[in-house]
Amino acid sequence: MTGKASPAKAAVGDAPVFAYIASLPQPQRGVAEAVDALAAKTLPRLRRSVKWGMAYYGVGDGWCFSSGAFVGHVKVMFIKGAEILDPVPPVAPIGMGKATRGVELESIDDIDEHQMELWMRQIAAVPGLGGKKR
Repeated sequence: MTGKASPAKAAVGDAPVFAYIASLPQPQRGVAEAVDALAAKTLPRLRRSVKWGMAYYGVGDGWCFSSGAFVGHVKVMFIKGAEILDPVPPVAPIGMGKATRGVELESIDDIDEHQMELWMRQIAAVPGLGGKKR
């Protein structure tokens, strides 16, 4: 693991994301598995993809958030999170856009499932991010 995203190749679908997660060392693998499971439970029509060395999640035809492993933590970043989410997640990542916000998780114990579910639902409901308005 480095301070940069994984060299995983871009590919759409569940299998590439599961392979990406399986390639991670512990504890990042456990955190990424927990985030993925929470996303699957929270968003009924979940789509997965690997882009820019991270797992991306969305519904419909849009992408809503990403989960990427780095040295010592997993970042979960919500696209346009500063504009959409309430409360706004605390982390503003470098190089992911001014409005992207998220959290850095060092262990499974750092996951606030209730808050993550709320953020996932909020971000997926936005047309253009979560796909067509439902």
